[in-house]
Amino acid sequence: MVRPGREPLSGEVEVDETLIGGREKGSGGRHIGKKSLVIIAAEVRGPGTGRIRIQQIPDTSKEHLMAFIQESVVPGSVVITDGLPVYTNVTKLGYGHRPKVPKTGREEASRLMPRIHHAASLLKRWLLGIHHGSFSKLQLSYYLDEFAFRFNRRRSVDRGQLFFRLVQQAVAIEATTLDEIKHGA
Repeated sequence: MVRPGREPLSGEVEVDETLIGGREKGSGGRHIGKKSLVIIAAEVRGPGTGRIRIQQIPDTSKEHLMAFIQESVVPGSVVITDGLPVYTNVTKLGYGHRPKVPKTGREEASRLMPRIHHAASLLKRWLLGIHHGSFSKLQLSYYLDEFAFRFNRRRSVDRGQLFFRLVQQAVAIEATTLDEIKHGA
């Protein structure tokens, strides 16, 4: 569902990571445990949200976070993040950086970066409602691609073109084998 050569996000872009996978006893904060770590980028479009990008990542290392930003955001854009120190590296890559450090808990964070938290909330609700919270870490990237495809086309005025776009993209990319789907590509 990901169009080859798609345009990166631009302008002001909120970036944050979230955990997918429900509650776990004895976990909190950035403890991953059995959950999946997902990074999300969302364009700021006035009071609303533009396009998004989502990707599963193994950890919050500089290598993985900066690679995602470089793939997803046009250099020169302003990256809005939370207070995680690793995000200060975006300035070295040619991005503006505007950290928004929450003073209190989750409520404050969702007020400071509403677009990213709204997208994460919708993603979690979608996984729970459509897939009943049952998914494999190996296939999560496919679900994330589908969610981003749907989210980015939520305001499409020509709904009839969605199927055409999917077929067009399916022809443009290399086929994924069943073995790759089962064992993670």
